[in-house]
Amino acid sequence: MQVDFSRITIAVVGSLNLDLVARVSHFPRPGETLTGARISRFPGGKGGNQALAAHRLGAEVYMVGCTGDDPAAVEAVAALKAEGVNLEYCQALAGEATGLALILVSDDGENQIVVAPGANAAFPTASLRIPPVQGMIAQLEVPLQTIELAATRHQGFFCLNAAPARPVPASLLRSVDLLIVNELESECVADALEGFSGLLATTYGSRGAVLTSGGSEIARARPEPVEAIDTTGAGDAFTAALTVALTAGMDAQAALELACKAGAITATRPGAQSAPTARELGL
Repeated sequence: MQVDFSRITIAVVGSLNLDLVARVSHFPRPGETLTGARISRFPGGKGGNQALAAHRLGAEVYMVGCTGDDPAAVEAVAALKAEGVNLEYCQALAGEATGLALILVSDDGENQIVVAPGANAAFPTASLRIPPVQGMIAQLEVPLQTIELAATRHQGFFCLNAAPARPVPASLLRSVDLLIVNELESECVADALEGFSGLLATTYGSRGAVLTSGGSEIARARPEPVEAIDTTGAGDAFTAALTVALTAGMDAQAALELACKAGAITATRPGAQSAPTARELGL
């Protein structure tokens, strides 16, 4: 499949974190202490993950987010800066800590995550700046009012990845062209979906994903089986790929297949910012 996304411009409004990842044989039970864990540090945050994933597909990407004014801020944006994601619309908030995620990854690749949002939760709407782009992605790791303001200012294709799981107001969904949820997140937004006119992508992990429009299925895809190492960033790679592909006008079935492939490849690698490049996806 020969596809060139280099003319697509994407803004990602969302979180920037430093991820502390502990690899463990199994998740601890309440009161249990595990020893022998291996600790790694990775840039993360759903916003940063999705921005880098979209950039690796060839799109021109702008990150719109906040860090603290601490040393962790440098690590949180290191990969984005190194690979050329535009950071002009990012802010370092005085007196705030950079977001921190504590992640347990078990030997079968599953994860448990606790996030201390820090500067992400203090994202100020008053200083929000939005670049003129064709597509925008947002998630729920920054304040809803920030997302709603970004959605109203943006005139192009708008994707909301409703993660982590929390209710979403119907007023926000009126601005959404593509809503992406997993099974748990789907339950949280169900009450607001009445009258939703956009595309709805529901992901099912290794079982793939389904894309619907007006309640009718328009695409279904399932990736090739992979040996999962770390699933932390798989959903973010899926979100970035599907948004970029649909913004570019790709057919729904082809776009969903591409997104599933991107998510599956990401799960075979450590760290949340391990999405594949366009070449690795055969583009």
